[in-house]
Amino acid sequence: MSRTHHEQVVEILRMEAAAVAGTAARLDPSEVERAVELLAACRGKVVAVGVGKSGHIAQKAAATLTSTGTTAVFLHPSDALHGGMGLVTEGDVCLFVSNSGETAELLELLPYLHGRAPVLAVVGNTASALARRADVVLDASVDKEACPLNLAPTTSTTVALAVCDALAMALMSVKKLTPEDFALNHPGGRLGKRLTVKVSDLMHGGEENPTVGLGATLLEVVQAIGRGGLGAVNVLDGAGRLAGIVTDGDVRRTLQRVRLEDLAGLTAEGFMTREPVVVGPDLLAHAALQLMENRPSQIAVLPVVDAEGRCVGLLRLHDIVRSGL
Repeated sequence: MSRTHHEQVVEILRMEAAAVAGTAARLDPSEVERAVELLAACRGKVVAVGVGKSGHIAQKAAATLTSTGTTAVFLHPSDALHGGMGLVTEGDVCLFVSNSGETAELLELLPYLHGRAPVLAVVGNTASALARRADVVLDASVDKEACPLNLAPTTSTTVALAVCDALAMALMSVKKLTPEDFALNHPGGRLGKRLTVKVSDLMHGGEENPTVGLGATLLEVVQAIGRGGLGAVNVLDGAGRLAGIVTDGDVRRTLQRVRLEDLAGLTAEGFMTREPVVVGPDLLAHAALQLMENRPSQIAVLPVVDAEGRCVGLLRLHDIVRSGL
């Protein structure tokens, strides 16, 4: 009975997972220590080198290292042999990725690296010429490829990728990279924004911060909300400190419960929301978002108050969402 496509895919995934697990059990502890120490002591950059599919893994390794606090670049060996060797300078470390360990272009590079940069090899054949001539060797060998013909690089590249990822993560620990450090390398991504964008970056402050006094009439409050266009207005006491907030919803509820003849004498102090949830300007915008959402009923606007209690702005949920957080 022929297997289903699902069964084939699951079998391949299990095969590759088993290969990664086997590599974890097979790695020489002393070589791993040497590899991490070599990379951690690198005074320059890591130059990742590989050909074909292994070259793609080397490119990914360089990208991962760079984004996690270790400067790295990818160098194609053919380019290196035709002028690109100038990229490798004293203090660098070369990371070679190769399944066979016998790739001619890689071996041809080795003499020119002697005395310039040590070589760390992630290799699928520890008896290969590359493994014999490298300074540090990590065993990324596999029993067979996931390819039905045992030809296309599949399991071997998965293992090499996992080894390079593990090295990068170990370096993160050695260098004590913080979430803030990580965010600096990812300023355009959602994670970077969550760790860097503050309330002050998104709030409406200064002339854009709609405010009224405690004695403002209902009409004056409605006009202030309309001018601000934010759906709310901050209510301030005589010293400029926040006394409360009035939202569109507060106005609607007031009109529903107050008799028509009483509206003329109504002031902001009488229908504002007292002691509203507030945030400081230096709070991360993502934390403010959590404050607005993680509650029985969501908050659409937040007054922004400084350390002295002065109202300095208004933050809307819409502004946070629009920022990409």
